[in-house]
Amino acid sequence: MSATGDQPPPRPPLMGNHSKVIRHEGDFNWHDIPLEPYKETTESWKGITRRELSGKRGESQCFHVRYFEIAPGGYSSLEQHEHEHVVVPIRGQGEAQFGRYIYQVGFGDVIYVAPNDAHQFRNPEGADEPFGFLCLVNAERDAPQPVEGGGVCYICE
Repeated sequence: MSATGDQPPPRPPLMGNHSKVIRHEGDFNWHDIPLEPYKETTESWKGITRRELSGKRGESQCFHVRYFEIAPGGYSSLEQHEHEHVVVPIRGQGEAQFGRYIYQVGFGDVIYVAPNDAHQFRNPEGADEPFGFLCLVNAERDAPQPVEGGGVCYICE
């Protein structure tokens, strides 16, 4: 109720190009945001899910905000693409690989993936919890291309 005793107007719907708040419900779930598969096929990844937080329900923004979560022992595709994106871990710890370099990453780190850099995100097999991160990416983007693994990798501090 307002200070004058009037009833508040109904909250705006989740769909549409208007200001909104997508409520976090705890345990890395958001109200009315469904869990989605990472990709259609499972040939190049394991144990990862995603939620499209913003950019899929009528917003006119030029970027999307997504939340990915990787189970212990899981990993994303090793891929490259023309578009850049930014990743911000908000749960657990994981690994970010760029080419042959592997970085240990965790809460609050900011990871920039440059155009055409081969990259992959992983959660080590013995991890205590999922590795979750926000990903900000162009709304219009090219399709990722798989990259063959192999070779020696270097761990970076």
